[in-house]
Amino acid sequence: QVQLIESGGGLVQAGGSLRLSCAASGRTVSDLVMGWFRQAPGKEREFVAAIGRRTIFTGESVKGRFTISRDNAKNTVYLQMNNLKPEDTAVYYCAAKQTIVFITTPNYDFWGQGTQVTVSA
Repeated sequence: QVQLIESGGGLVQAGGSLRLSCAASGRTVSDLVMGWFRQAPGKEREFVAAIGRRTIFTGESVKGRFTISRDNAKNTVYLQMNNLKPEDTAVYYCAAKQTIVFITTPNYDFWGQGTQVTVSA
């Protein structure tokens, strides 16, 4: 069993930055595929980014602005979000899975509770 706890969300003006954290317990993040998804009201859950042992995947809508990274010593995954836009407003979820297949779909084994990110115009 893997427990994931997100933090770092909040309210920011357009053009600003936030860094989300996902602290994991129960398994080592370097042994898992760790992903970030987001869900805005009335919309489907959207893939943001994922990191495997040696590869990083980034969603098209955030490419060039968001960066996923991992700190093995802290067993934590981060999502650095720069140049935020109002359309980035959503609840952001951290997720984990054991196999590096279908990583852009919400087909993950474990999920955090989510953290709200609100970007004002």
